[in-house]
Amino acid sequence: MAEALRTWSGRLVARPWLLAFAPINAATAGFGVVLPLLILIPLHGSWAQVAVAATLFNTAVILSSVLWGHLSDRFPHRRLFLAISYAGYAVLYAVLADVRSVATLYGLYAILGAVSPAGVSASNLLILEKFGEAERATAYASFQEMAMLGSLLGLVLGFFWTASNDALRSLLLVLAVLAAISAVALWFGISEAAQRLTTANVAQHPAGRFSRLRPHIGLRNPIPFFPLRPAWRPHPLARLRAWAAEELHHELPLVLVATFLFNLSSNLFNISYIPYLYAAGLATSAIFLVNLANNFVQTLVFPTTGGLANRLGADRLVGRATYVRCLGYLATAGFTFVAITDRGLLAANVLVYALLGGAIAVYTTASSLMLFRGIERRDPGRLLGVNSALGGAAAVLGAGLSGVLALFGSFRLVFLVAAGILLASVPLWTAASVAYGRRRASERLEAPPRPDGPANPIRAT
Repeated sequence: MAEALRTWSGRLVARPWLLAFAPINAATAGFGVVLPLLILIPLHGSWAQVAVAATLFNTAVILSSVLWGHLSDRFPHRRLFLAISYAGYAVLYAVLADVRSVATLYGLYAILGAVSPAGVSASNLLILEKFGEAERATAYASFQEMAMLGSLLGLVLGFFWTASNDALRSLLLVLAVLAAISAVALWFGISEAAQRLTTANVAQHPAGRFSRLRPHIGLRNPIPFFPLRPAWRPHPLARLRAWAAEELHHELPLVLVATFLFNLSSNLFNISYIPYLYAAGLATSAIFLVNLANNFVQTLVFPTTGGLANRLGADRLVGRATYVRCLGYLATAGFTFVAITDRGLLAANVLVYALLGGAIAVYTTASSLMLFRGIERRDPGRLLGVNSALGGAAAVLGAGLSGVLALFGSFRLVFLVAAGILLASVPLWTAASVAYGRRRASERLEAPPRPDGPANPIRAT
């Protein structure tokens, strides 16, 4: 029994210093709900202003991600970058607690977006450098567990805090303290590793790749991660045509476009969802409860997704998860057609948003497996960079489209458009699966016979 407990605890916390990542995830999870409510309630802002804030934040994240990735490779001081990022969160949360205008909030939120990626490359590289090859998968899994558990803690804290006094500004100060705890704990609790790696090494490691593709719960969407810096090369149009010809019979472009559409619809829906809940009359604590349901189910389902993918196949699973997300969007749009009591509206949104949380956990694993097999034996750094760039574009476009629809449309229209965009990705996933099957069949036909006989055409791939 004691040995079993040690094994379980070792999987949960591979090293004690990984616990330092829980408070920052609690802080960012709580802040993900507080920020739109801060605009809507104390600052008396609008849904369109929430969308503008998200657009500025996502744009700052994209631009600064490349810079922080470069600095992480140039200056291998992981603790310093983590301290800059998490202390930056703490300071900016504290300053936002006293902000009095939406314009000031825009500037502070954009600065937060510029600081956010500093810890992303550093945390992934720190794990890669501090753990040996045999331990890295467990270390990254532990890192993700700290993210999920920390996020749940942040939302539980937000629920009880707002249920008792409904004070968003004071909650921001609590979240600032949590971010500061992570900054101090990581600065004093770990030492720099002897080996020095680069962001390209993260792309080469399967667990590291998956860690970066999984949505960061606290920030509601992944921070774009650029394993390699984009570099200018001559004749870009000619290179694009050559690349398109090369990829014509490959499934990877289909996977990338389908992922882009999925991310676009998710950003459009998520940015508008909290303003919708507030406009529908739910209390602040109830809005935290709805988000808690999403994260709780996501945390429960995520560990099972690998087994599901093995049993059902990633191709089938990604389609089912997409359909479930689409039904969730349509159900939310349906709530706008009927009159529901406050209690009924809360229950309905808790159930639907919980379902969406489970679907995103399944989708992330299945789509990542399809992406990884598409970049097999290729340049993972460059291709993951393309995927991250598309993810960043989807974040900005989703926020911008949400702002446009806020001015000229309605929540109902947003949710229907999000469902339509998501549904458009389904044929692409199907086509990607067909293209993969054709490519594998072609490779088997072209493969030379093995020394001990012909290649087995039904071997596992």
